Amino acid sequence: MSAGTYTPRPGAAPLPRMIAAQAALETRMLLRNGEQLLLTVVIPTLLLVLFSAVDIVDTGAGEPVDFLAPGVLALAVMSTAFTGQAIATGFERRYGVLKRLGASPLPRWGLMAAKTLSVLVTEVLQVLLLTVIALALGWSPEGGPFSVLLLLVLGTMAFSGLGLLMAGTLKAEATLAAANLVFLLLLVGGGVIVPLDRFPDAAASVLGLLPIAALSDGLRDVLQHGASMPWGDAAVLAVWGGLGLGAAARFFRWE
Repeated sequence: MSAGTYTPRPGAAPLPRMIAAQAALETRMLLRNGEQLLLTVVIPTLLLVLFSAVDIVDTGAGEPVDFLAPGVLALAVMSTAFTGQAIATGFERRYGVLKRLGASPLPRWGLMAAKTLSVLVTEVLQVLLLTVIALALGWSPEGGPFSVLLLLVLGTMAFSGLGLLMAGTLKAEATLAAANLVFLLLLVGGGVIVPLDRFPDAAASVLGLLPIAALSDGLRDVLQHGASMPWGDAAVLAVWGGLGLGAAARFFRWE
């Protein structure tokens, strides 16, 4: 046995390893949270099955699932990147978790990167589950996977920025109430279940600028109508993402 076998080697792990470890921890915590699973998995699944099987809303020509599946995918992204992340991060901030993690060798931007990776991993699981269910209900998707992937990434950026901005500026209880309220309002008025053309023209024009409407309409153009990349919707999501992430970086309070 050499003299240095048990010599301590203090120091931080390589940055990629720290980010990966934190992302894995964030993902496990999210998947173990029953309330988060209800929001991110159960509700979108129930909405997809219910409105596809029961003729409640007029979704136009074609099978209802062809209209609903893209909107529910958009809802899943919003529930994870915005609502779930805002609530979880808000309470982590309240209990001092973020303050302690901010004092660790993991830089603050690395913590945000880990949270983003956790969101992306969760979204992959959501998309796979909802796609399997939609296909079982008779969904016939069209369009290219690259356009879908780009829209999902842009949507994640938009909702993640808004969620972090809310969590970093409001109290935890206010974040909980506001995030759930926004989720319900955008579910009803964001073109997820009810087509935007069912609203008055003036309201539809305003609602079409919301990130959930841009994401659901963009996914619907590709997956239902086989269109190429809907650059207008992508631009709306990019603007929301830039504004949200920029404001979150500027105004986020760690304590």
